[in-house]
Amino acid sequence: MTLDTQYAAVAAPGKYLSFVLGDEEYGVEILKVQEINGLTKATRVPRTPDFVRGVINLRGKVIPVIDLRRKLGMATGPDTEKTCNIVVQIRHRDENVTMGVIVDDVSEVLNFSADQIDPPPAFGSGVQAEFIIGMGKLENNVVILLDIEKVLSGSELESLATVGA
Repeated sequence: MTLDTQYAAVAAPGKYLSFVLGDEEYGVEILKVQEINGLTKATRVPRTPDFVRGVINLRGKVIPVIDLRRKLGMATGPDTEKTCNIVVQIRHRDENVTMGVIVDDVSEVLNFSADQIDPPPAFGSGVQAEFIIGMGKLENNVVILLDIEKVLSGSELESLATVGA
């Protein structure tokens, strides 16, 4: 399997929610997104990694919230009125895991066709390559497409599942 074939199979054409972290635009598959909320104060949980902001009560369900900037090794800044929480649902060990992902701003829903998605470059990205499933090409912009299920390792997902339990 070539690199192009590997990523073409993973970065499927379709709709992606685009959002901003720093100066870059990212996207996640819209089917993984449950909702988008304004930022609410999270309750910090002791002995969790620094990228875990804590937990929130989302309509009676306690869910963990991660700071995506910190998780991706980016410089952090103060929260603004545009900072928001994208609630996603991912699969881990045949179970659904719901978590919040804090981003700087949500942009829009983009629809990428197969010819608008390229494999990620072999170098030059500030984000670890295993998180990137493709590069969505727009007229004068590129959107970094993330596999939200690979942003966290298996052990990190295990610990988040217990935090939100």
